[in-house]
Amino acid sequence: MAAIGDIRDLELNALLEITQAINNNLPETDLYRIYRFTLLADLQVRKLAVFLHDEEWHCKVHFGSEVNWSEEVLPEKHTTYADITEIEEEDAFNEFSHVFPVHHKDKLLAVVFIGGYNPDTDITFLRALTNILIVAIENKKLARRQLKQEAYRKELEIAKKVQNFLFPKQLPKSTRLKIDAVYLPHQDVGGDYYDYISLGDNRFIVCIADVSGKGVPAALLMSNFQASLRTLVRKTEDLEEIIVELNHSTCSSSNGENFITFFIGLYDFNSRVFEYVNCGHNPSYLLTGQGVKTLEEGTTILGMFHPLPFLSKVRVEDLQQFLFFAYTDGLTEAFNKEDEQFGDERLVQILSDHWHEDLNKVHQHVFKALDDFREDTPYHDDITMISCQVDNGGEA
Repeated sequence: MAAIGDIRDLELNALLEITQAINNNLPETDLYRIYRFTLLADLQVRKLAVFLHDEEWHCKVHFGSEVNWSEEVLPEKHTTYADITEIEEEDAFNEFSHVFPVHHKDKLLAVVFIGGYNPDTDITFLRALTNILIVAIENKKLARRQLKQEAYRKELEIAKKVQNFLFPKQLPKSTRLKIDAVYLPHQDVGGDYYDYISLGDNRFIVCIADVSGKGVPAALLMSNFQASLRTLVRKTEDLEEIIVELNHSTCSSSNGENFITFFIGLYDFNSRVFEYVNCGHNPSYLLTGQGVKTLEEGTTILGMFHPLPFLSKVRVEDLQQFLFFAYTDGLTEAFNKEDEQFGDERLVQILSDHWHEDLNKVHQHVFKALDDFREDTPYHDDITMISCQVDNGGEA
């Protein structure tokens, strides 16, 4: 039997090795390796299995047994120990002599099984040494999560700033032309975009888009998309040319990993013609005294196919007074408690009843109907609406 002094020296040596490894900020795999060696060489533990909880229970260190504990599931009954306990359970774990839990701030971090250790070794010391190691590893995990959360927070800040630059700072409010828009991101940063571009005194473009994905990648892709659009509009007002080039730039930017649904419309006050191309986006609507026209023709989504498999520009003529309304799918795909979608029919009915009213009131009617429909069911996507009211006999 080893002398008490020798045992204390071995324990101090084990403590020194573990604390030095922790202070040197070694990776977790190295910490487990040093812990394993220390228990085998210094403390003469012959059997060990350490189960850690990280969403599920997994064995991180084991030795001295023919069982591959890393492939075993920890039964729930072994997670209820409050202190060092002799094992009396009749199961695979009874080849160990003792088990003890490792807690930190009332949270169970690990369950440790040991067997065949030097009888002169203080099992309380083994528990304290293990506690030091496990808590240090838990702190490493917390630090990583905090760094990840901080990085995510900074990403969101960048994405918000990028997105704020996308939306027009001012929208026209004249008698002849009124435009209003609403943007409600489902999370901090969404993938929707709308725009108004004046082409002089008598022509303007209105558009709406929805990019797949969220966060910084989506915001950056949409930023590139908007920059490309505004550059193209300075070179040409032909919607087909604009769409071809936008598709090319989106394919290059996204590498086929993201796509954009897009609607673009151009109105000419002189000719009273509204031209549009719908690129796989939800149908937009033109409302006049004669009824509702659905705007859904054009081409497929942008960023997935180069060249586009088909493309057509549509002309709607003889438009003097009308409401144009466009939206993203978060509106019509909102659900109620019965798992029904709000749908296009409800939206069209609301627009038909209120299209001649102030744009802000039109949007209020839509949201009231949507809230009444879904009740307490949460939104699952961004919601964007842009409305354009034209009175071609009014003042500019």
